[in-house]
Amino acid sequence: MIRSGTLLAALPNMPTAPRNPRGAQARTLRIIGGRWRGRKLRFPELDALRPTPYRVRETLFNWLGADICGARCLDLFAGSGALGLEALSRGAARVLFVEQGAAAVRDLRATLDAWAGAGGEVRRADALALLAGPPEPFDVVFLDPPFASTLLADAASRLTQDGWLAPGALIYAEAAARAGLPPLPASWQLLKAKQAGEVGYHLLRHEP
Repeated sequence: MIRSGTLLAALPNMPTAPRNPRGAQARTLRIIGGRWRGRKLRFPELDALRPTPYRVRETLFNWLGADICGARCLDLFAGSGALGLEALSRGAARVLFVEQGAAAVRDLRATLDAWAGAGGEVRRADALALLAGPPEPFDVVFLDPPFASTLLADAASRLTQDGWLAPGALIYAEAAARAGLPPLPASWQLLKAKQAGEVGYHLLRHEP
């Protein structure tokens, strides 16, 4: 039996298929619930994108329950947009997706257009730079920044101090399980917490 890699090596002039990130199985997610239930979301094959796993999303939206209906949501480190799209699918009134990567922004906008995602807005921006601008209050905030950074603590401070959180706002935060959550504002009360592999995920409430 000849392995495919051996065959290609034996035929150096044979053209190979170009990489197609949008067709990669590992870069496809499925919406779990709501009006888009079962729809597949494709996103670019970039190492920096680390979408929230299926089971974690399922647990999160079970935690949120009816609170997501009619909510104003901020997906601050949007990446693939899976969290914000799941929120829109389940009845959120508005989701602001904030993402710095050009490819992720392009694909997310294309998905919202294709799905007629009224209420969704994508802004290409640095998350902390956006929080330095004029605030608007949100009812639900999703925080899933790169683990090896101080972005979670920095974003939490700005969200709280600068008026981005409505009273009683719910905040979802992911962090490396071994490191745990960084110091967070005193007004953030931990409601739920679980671990999935190396990921720790948490639901908090802002009580000013």
